[in-house]
Amino acid sequence: MKVLVTGGGGFLGSAICRQLLEIGVSVMAYQRRPADDLRAAGADVVQGDITNLSQLIGAAKGCDAVIHTAGKAGIWGDPAEYHKINVLGTQNVIKLCRQLSISNLVHTSSPSVVHSGGDIENGDESLPLAEHFLSAYPASKAEAEKIVLAENGNGLQTVALRPHLIWGPDDPHILPRLMKKVRGGKLSLPAPEKIIDTIFVENAAQAHVMALQELQGQSKGQSRCAGKPYFITNNEPLPQGDIIQSLLAAVGIKAEIRAVPASLARVVGAVCEQTWRLLSLSGEPPLTRFSVEQLSTAHWFDTSAAARDFGYQPKISIANGLIKLKDSA
Repeated sequence: MKVLVTGGGGFLGSAICRQLLEIGVSVMAYQRRPADDLRAAGADVVQGDITNLSQLIGAAKGCDAVIHTAGKAGIWGDPAEYHKINVLGTQNVIKLCRQLSISNLVHTSSPSVVHSGGDIENGDESLPLAEHFLSAYPASKAEAEKIVLAENGNGLQTVALRPHLIWGPDDPHILPRLMKKVRGGKLSLPAPEKIIDTIFVENAAQAHVMALQELQGQSKGQSRCAGKPYFITNNEPLPQGDIIQSLLAAVGIKAEIRAVPASLARVVGAVCEQTWRLLSLSGEPPLTRFSVEQLSTAHWFDTSAAARDFGYQPKISIANGLIKLKDSA
């Protein structure tokens, strides 16, 4: 079997590629930047853009399945760019599957697609997609997920995984953002006591590989996970202040958490957004309404559906993941 991994050179994608190679699966890694480490590990590597259908189809020839992790992440940016990459790029993945008769697709979604502004406590897949979003990222991911799951059938099995706050060695997203926010050994949070889930990167990759194996095992019939979304976490919800302090400590930063009123943070986030838009400032604002919404609410999830349908159980605990993170720092 050969698997195309879009975003193969990325944080999650490279972990998926390594795990596939370890179990003897051939890998075609497709991403915008070089991935010499994956080539050295035995993967075929092609640089390309997810929005370029002809490039994508060329890379996918000879592949039997696709794991689609490529996308634009972040809390701020041009909505048109998020739509182009996360929605139109996903449509291109569907087109290549149909054109090349690839029968199995695992798509990386996000739990933010169900976040409507309030606490989510032990949420499961019965939660509806949110109707309004404060950021282009979750809006585009929700649209992409709908496209993927709607395409399940007629020779193509699809599944969408929603890993929550992925972290680990070489994390380019969460840790760098947290490190920038620490000032004088202090970090301000609107609700450090709120319970959240996270997931170690190798566990997130493991879930993608297991979901693909379930699809492949039922390629002549209906897989238990086909056509469905799944929350994926470490199954260790913690107060966000605690896990943030632990992550920072693992990279050598001692941070005192300082609670600030959520109402004040929301006002500051709205003002920052208006300022950035009015002045056309580059980069992202220090605070946005979306980031405040995420930081001031609980969001932890029930992963029993993933355990039932494709056997997912995290292999690496948060404690062991923190050791790995510390050793890599």
